[in-house]
Amino acid sequence: MSLSVLVVDDCEVNRKVASLLLGKLGHHVDLATNGIEAIEALEHQAYDAILMDIQMPVMDGIEATRIIRQRWNNGPKIIAATAQAICFDACLEAGVDDFLIKPLEIEKLRATIEYNMAIPIFMNDEMEEISAACSLCASQADTNCLV
Repeated sequence: MSLSVLVVDDCEVNRKVASLLLGKLGHHVDLATNGIEAIEALEHQAYDAILMDIQMPVMDGIEATRIIRQRWNNGPKIIAATAQAICFDACLEAGVDDFLIKPLEIEKLRATIEYNMAIPIFMNDEMEEISAACSLCASQADTNCLV
């Protein structure tokens, strides 16, 4: 499932890395350098998710998240990307859905997006195994089946 993701970061290298990783995961990426640009982007296009840096000039990620939550009540999932783990409470109060600690790693990024977007994380073979297990439980009327 391809998502539309807005990457908001004042550091060009971080934007490029995030864009490259999200592209490898099959997602469409747009870029913004601060919170104001993120809000302007949302005025023109809907996004499934935002990867938001927290410490940025002009408008930081916490203030941008507050405004996004006020204007777009059912707006995109917002994943804070930060090098510091000290701002969790402020991020949660602003409306951040999840966190990633920089530097970004593709597997953590994938898992975080899949979890927040409710994308099944199983590969096709794993789904077949789960489906077979469920069929077996159903055929045996197993009420203790956890699958």
